[in-house]
Amino acid sequence: MTTLKIGDKSPNFEALDEKGNTLKLSDYTGKKLVLFFYPKASTPGCTMEACNLRDNYQLFIAKGYAILGVSADSAKRQQNFINKNELPFPLLADEDKMVINAFGVWGPKKFMGREFDGIHRVTFLIDENGIIEDIITKVKTKEHTTQILK
Repeated sequence: MTTLKIGDKSPNFEALDEKGNTLKLSDYTGKKLVLFFYPKASTPGCTMEACNLRDNYQLFIAKGYAILGVSADSAKRQQNFINKNELPFPLLADEDKMVINAFGVWGPKKFMGREFDGIHRVTFLIDENGIIEDIITKVKTKEHTTQILK
C-alpha cells in the first residue's frame, strides 16, 4: 500500500486522459484536487463511486476542487465509462501504471478468497500547492463525497 503520508508533496505525474490529452499535476496548481484511484471502469463499485462524485460535482466545484480519476483501463474503456455514466471529469488511462505506482496503490488484494495484484481503491486530496492534505484508504463508494468533504 501507499507509503505517502498527509503533508507529503504529491508525486509529480503526467498521463493521457480518455481523449488522449496529457494531464499533469502542474495543470492543477492553484486548485484543490480529488485524485481517486479505482480498480476497473464500469464495474459495480467503481460505477457507484464515480456516480457519487458526479452527483456532487457542483459542490466540489463550489469548494474549489477539481476531480480526476485513475485506473489502468484503456482510453476507449475510460471514454465508454464517462459516456455511459455522464461523468463530468476526466479519467486517466494509466495503462503503464506510472501514476498508479507513483502513488503506491498497486499491490496484493483479496477478493472472494483469492489473492491477486491490483489497484487499491484510494483517494488523495491534494491542495493548491501540490501537498497531500488527506488520504482515504477505506473508500465507501456510495458515500465518497461525504468522506472527502467531511
